Amino acid sequence: MKHVKKVSKRARVVSGGALAAALVLGGVGAWSASASSAAPAAPAAVKADAQNDALMQSTHLTVAAATDAAQAVLDAAKKENQRVSVAVVDRNGNTIVELRGDGAGPQSYESAVKKAYTAVSWNAPTSELVKRLENAPTLKDIPGTLFLAGGAPVTAKGAPIAGIGVAGAPSGDLDEKFARAGVAELAKPGE
Repeated sequence: MKHVKKVSKRARVVSGGALAAALVLGGVGAWSASASSAAPAAPAAVKADAQNDALMQSTHLTVAAATDAAQAVLDAAKKENQRVSVAVVDRNGNTIVELRGDGAGPQSYESAVKKAYTAVSWNAPTSELVKRLENAPTLKDIPGTLFLAGGAPVTAKGAPIAGIGVAGAPSGDLDEKFARAGVAELAKPGE
């Protein structure tokens, strides 16, 4: 038999009271968590947030829309017998969709992402941004960017919401032509 330490009566009363309080509070917590009266509070919180001057709304492409745009790029390239990769990034430069076309070179994958990021960052086609390097050559040193033709911004209500980058064709002009096919796909009325 193990040695059992004697516990004072006072310690037993305090421990028992704490246990009883825990059981009661736990039961009340479980009851209140399952109560249906808490549900109406959520819409009020959302309504208050929508009117908060410290918050702003932004527009984002869905994965489905980004995928449609990327597929339109690959289809346009295929019509001209070109093998490219395409990337669609969101307003913050995060990749939404990236597709490597059949036979596209290994360098095209990363280049497409960088072109898309560059286009959305400056809200301009990357072919135009190449011209800016004449006056500001250090722009090319910004991490994650690539100042070569082949990136196109996607805008909504005058603001950039995404970028499409294409790489792998023999010229940046072709890459950018295909990127514009992706932008055009997004401009089509919804089905």
